[in-house]
Amino acid sequence: MASFRLALTAFSCALLFTGPVSAQSLTLKPFKDDLFAYPALLSSEPGDVYRVVDYRELRDINERDQVPERRVRANYVSTGVRKVQKDLALNTDAGTVRHVAVGSTEGSSVIVLYLHGQGGSRKQGVDDFTFGGNFNRLKNLMADNGGLYLSPDFSDFGDKGAAEIAALIGYYGERSPGARIIVACGSMGGALCWKLAERKDTGAEIDGLVLLGSLWDEGFYASPAFKRGVPVFFGQGSKDPVFPVEQQEAFFRSILAKSKAYPTRFVRFETGTHGTPIRMTDWRETLNWMLSR
Repeated sequence: MASFRLALTAFSCALLFTGPVSAQSLTLKPFKDDLFAYPALLSSEPGDVYRVVDYRELRDINERDQVPERRVRANYVSTGVRKVQKDLALNTDAGTVRHVAVGSTEGSSVIVLYLHGQGGSRKQGVDDFTFGGNFNRLKNLMADNGGLYLSPDFSDFGDKGAAEIAALIGYYGERSPGARIIVACGSMGGALCWKLAERKDTGAEIDGLVLLGSLWDEGFYASPAFKRGVPVFFGQGSKDPVFPVEQQEAFFRSILAKSKAYPTRFVRFETGTHGTPIRMTDWRETLNWMLSR
């Protein structure tokens, strides 16, 4: 898999930028789409490159959750997916990486990783009931489509943490050589998303980045992932007190300024705060867009 991806990297770099080279197309089957679809759009740009979504706390938290922010209503989740969920420890050259795996650990069609933010753990990304049941939906989407979902622990948001996640990607990538690999990062976890994009190994292997209430890194412009045209999705609350939406939007616009054809999308949740994108991002729409590239 590594040599194949490196060949694609060399090819795309030789053309300077022609967009990502797509593997066999995969479309994820619906799972509770009516419940997880975006509320009304307040505005959008052609091709859904930039959208402003109507977010309301009273509706999207209080009416959706049985216990606000702690337990979503039962119709949003399907816990049968726990049958294919395992809590594992992988020994690598970078250290032992504790992680939860959901779905097919070999021969998977797509691999999605979620990297938590400050104070989180591998357990956050597999909690069925918090964040409006959105992680439960992601787990079911992977399990129902022959995919693999990984929610790992890591030592830090620096080079050591990046090396641990790179080892995890390498291990499961070798066991699913045809899989598309997409990395989602919440909040400070975004530091790892950008580091993975900039590494020679993972920058040549990953096929998508999902930044949720996260940060920006101009080093991405020189990364192997950027040169390959790896799709990038940004979800941000307009009232995020940690990472201001204006700065994330400016970074998004700067990517398009370098190439109008670059595959990137931005969803702004109007009045949303720091955790809103983790709760509200439509996983099936986002992943299908990336898998279609």
